[in-house]
Amino acid sequence: MTDHINDLVILGGGSAGYACALRAAQLGLSVVLIEKSKLGGTCLHHGCIPTKALLHVAEVADAVREGADIGVLSQLSGIDLEAANMFKDSIVGRLHRGLQGLVRSRDIEYIAGTGRFVGPQSVEVDGLRYTGRHIVLATGSHPRTVSGIPLSKRVITSDQALSLTEMPPRAVVLGGGVIGAEFASMWRSFGSEVTIVEARSRLLPNDDQFTSQLLERGFRRRGIHIETAVSVDSVTETADSVTVSLSSGEQIATDLLLVAIGRGPNTTGLGYPEAGLALDRGFIRTDARLRTNLTGVYAVGDVVAGVQLAHRGFQHGIFVAEDIADVNPRPVDEDGIPRVTYSHPEVASVGLSEDEAKERYGEVSTVIYDLGGNGKSQILQTAGAVKLIKAGAAGAPGRILGIHMVGARVGELIGEAQLVYNWHAEATDVAALIHAHPSQSEALGEAHLALAGKALHAHS
Repeated sequence: MTDHINDLVILGGGSAGYACALRAAQLGLSVVLIEKSKLGGTCLHHGCIPTKALLHVAEVADAVREGADIGVLSQLSGIDLEAANMFKDSIVGRLHRGLQGLVRSRDIEYIAGTGRFVGPQSVEVDGLRYTGRHIVLATGSHPRTVSGIPLSKRVITSDQALSLTEMPPRAVVLGGGVIGAEFASMWRSFGSEVTIVEARSRLLPNDDQFTSQLLERGFRRRGIHIETAVSVDSVTETADSVTVSLSSGEQIATDLLLVAIGRGPNTTGLGYPEAGLALDRGFIRTDARLRTNLTGVYAVGDVVAGVQLAHRGFQHGIFVAEDIADVNPRPVDEDGIPRVTYSHPEVASVGLSEDEAKERYGEVSTVIYDLGGNGKSQILQTAGAVKLIKAGAAGAPGRILGIHMVGARVGELIGEAQLVYNWHAEATDVAALIHAHPSQSEALGEAHLALAGKALHAHS
């Protein structure tokens, strides 16, 4: 037991937890940071970073495979997954060491061990109790599984998918959300025959329908098979294959089944309900300032219902640290969080979908600018488009409510897009800005010119 009371005790050292710790220490608060596994959490070790490293390998493979199309006499002879994993692990290792150094440099008390919230102001680790004036719960999430479909060597989640040593000839991806789309895209680039099975009517069902349609078109062009509006009735596994039986009556024989139906909050077995913490469908219930129903206890990141993104958790952590330090920060606008699916083609968006915008604002107007009119996109040989949604009738003043983009590297445009949305800009504000030529950012500029009624590179 300890009698010392810290300003903050943070349970969980992923993106949300370590960001909160770093910002709180920067503000002069005393901080204890508790992590049961590796500092950096899922994003650094099992999610964002390793996945995107392998997606870069996939991008290079596609470039080599298609080199002859632009005069480069290249030929893809195969994928060395062992070398690709070494590349991935080296990046994760460097970032992990850098993060450990940052935490050490900020006078943060780092505790390696499994913590349990014992309330009202304490977390217990291996019999020792750490008490804080404020508790921040940042215990992250885990891959969801399907009841009746046990995991095995051939039935895996994204955690195991990041450590494959050889790529199977055939793969089925159960789930057409962000995780499923990224792995399907990656594995197709690695040479596998891939089928996506999604229970809802389209891929990326939480995105604007426009982006789903373009992504599906792009995937089909690449030979990725898509089965939507169907569920899995059963999975039968033998020594050398897996058979997936669908509600449509179809059976798909495959070598590997990836269960990618989203992530669930890590709130079980941590003492939360026992301490009186209010939960909703497994998520910790909070208000707009991320305060729970217990005084002085906050929750951040994936344990709070909403989009489960590392940068959302990161911003949650910063916000809570500043709130505790009486900096009076502005609450995080969930709609203003940029979202990117790093598939081929990429999908990037911020703000509301068209359906959401109509529900909240009534009359809205839209414009779609095809990347066929963008010089850099043609150089990159990518198809796609930018869709803008604004409040009010066409030609009338109104803020931009949503920006949705599909095409190679559009994730790099999301920085400007989220500024447009979060600063409540109107089309005329952005239309007056200068975008470098030739660049894909011009597509954003052209879309805003069109919405402002003065399109240049678009047929009337």
